[in-house]
Amino acid sequence: MRILVIEDERKVASFIKHGLEEERYIVETTSDGISGLEMAMNNQYDGIVLDIMLPGKDGFTLLSELRDAGISTPVLMLTARGTTEDRVQGLDLGADDYLPKPFSFEELAARLRAILRRSSPEKSTKLRCGDLELDTVSHLAFRFGKEIELTTKEYALLEYLIRNRNRILSRSTITQHVWKHNFDPESNIIDVYIKRLRSKVDREGAKPLIQSIRGVGYRIREIANEE
Repeated sequence: MRILVIEDERKVASFIKHGLEEERYIVETTSDGISGLEMAMNNQYDGIVLDIMLPGKDGFTLLSELRDAGISTPVLMLTARGTTEDRVQGLDLGADDYLPKPFSFEELAARLRAILRRSSPEKSTKLRCGDLELDTVSHLAFRFGKEIELTTKEYALLEYLIRNRNRILSRSTITQHVWKHNFDPESNIIDVYIKRLRSKVDREGAKPLIQSIRGVGYRIREIANEE
């Protein structure tokens, strides 16, 4: 899943980014409200970690502008000011949760998982596609009850496919969501990772789940059609 962290304290931002990447999230950071708003408006994120005290544009203003623009991305607000008034204001503006500083990474990660579950049609911490299962807390994958060893990027790609199962996803959409850059038509990185996933997920005579749509992209289905 792709997370935007908007935090001007470098040590805090680095602490959050490092921790979330260890949890297999794709993480982007920025240190001011103006660039944070631009990134949130122009990119697709699964969640946003937003500090209140920011240069350029404070977190309350940023959040208000996001919600006014119809962007409903889940937001976890951070602040060194843990007053009731701040919490009420943030929640009234559309924040999904509120975490005062200092905080433990374990609590931040748990609160982020909770708001992501609430915003998703899938309320469980388990994602399934046929006999394939992903645990979004441990970030482990299983098929036929056997663990599948995945790299961070392989897991992120597989989770994105499953969360959008039965939908055809273009290479550009996958690149922007799982990688942090725009699609390069000359690159075959998506095809390489899809091939790796297939070798791990669709193996040992199992019915293939990952399907190629020629000229368009990929999708995952409970039983893929013949290509």
